[in-house]
Amino acid sequence: MPELPEVEVSRLGIIPYVEGQTVTDITIRQPKLRWPIPDTLQQLKGQVIRRVTRRAKYLLLETDVGTAIVHLGMSGSLRVLPLSQPPEKHDHVDVILSNGRLIRYHDPRRFGAWLWQEGETPHAVLGKLGPEPLTDAFDPEYLLAKAKGKKMVMKSFIMDNAVVVGVGNIYANESLFCAGIHPKRPAGSLSLAEATRLVDEIKTVLAAAITQGGTTLKDFTQVDGKAGYFAQELRVYGKSGQPCPVCGSALERIIIGQRATVFCPQCQPL
Repeated sequence: MPELPEVEVSRLGIIPYVEGQTVTDITIRQPKLRWPIPDTLQQLKGQVIRRVTRRAKYLLLETDVGTAIVHLGMSGSLRVLPLSQPPEKHDHVDVILSNGRLIRYHDPRRFGAWLWQEGETPHAVLGKLGPEPLTDAFDPEYLLAKAKGKKMVMKSFIMDNAVVVGVGNIYANESLFCAGIHPKRPAGSLSLAEATRLVDEIKTVLAAAITQGGTTLKDFTQVDGKAGYFAQELRVYGKSGQPCPVCGSALERIIIGQRATVFCPQCQPL
C-alpha cells in the first residue's frame, strides 16, 4: 500500500506538469472505486489547477471552485502521460490538461478514491485528522498529551490518524525500532524522553523515505515510472528471523491489528 512518503513522492512528481494547467476534460472509465466517483467531480473541467497539496495520504488538486481529492488506496498510482498514450487495463481516470498531457489514475484493486470538495469546506474524509508528522505541530509534548492514560499499544497508537497522520505499517515498524520502543507497550507508559525519541525518529524515517523516492513495493512506482528505493534502507520491516542490525539478536514477528510487526526483543524490551 502506498504510504505517506509514496503519496508525497507522487505529489512532487506531478506538480511541474499540473500546477497552473487548465483541465480540458475528464474521462472516467470505471466509476466504482472505494466509493463511487461523484458526478460533482466534473466541476473540475474548465478549472485551473492552482495547487497540488497533500493531507495525510490524500492528494488534493485545488481549483477556484473546489478540490479534487485523490486517494491511491492499496494499489493506485498516478502517471503524467502524453494524450496519445492509449489506456491499459485498470486505467480508470484521465484528467486531460491544457498542456497536451494527462494525469492517469491506475488502480488494479480499486480501493482508491476520487472525490470532490466544494469550495473550502473540508470533505468528511479529511475531518478529525491529526497533525502532519513533518510539521512543528507534531512534537513530543503533543504526543505525550495524546498518549496520557491510553492502554492502546504503541504501534496502533502512532498509526491512528486521529493522533498523527501518515504513519503507516512500514514506517511504524521502523520508527519504533529506531526509538527503542516495544510495539506492544501501552501508549500511556510513554515518557517525555521516549516521546522525544519517537517523534524524532518518525520525522527522520519519513523524511528519508520521501527523499529517496518512496519504498519499493510491487504496487508502487513513481510518476516517471522509476521505482522508489527506500526498501534498501529498511532495518526491520519484512526481516523477521534475521539478525538485528544493532545487537545481532533474531528479529521477531507478531501480529498487531492484523498487520505484521517486526521488532528486536533486546533493543525494544517490553
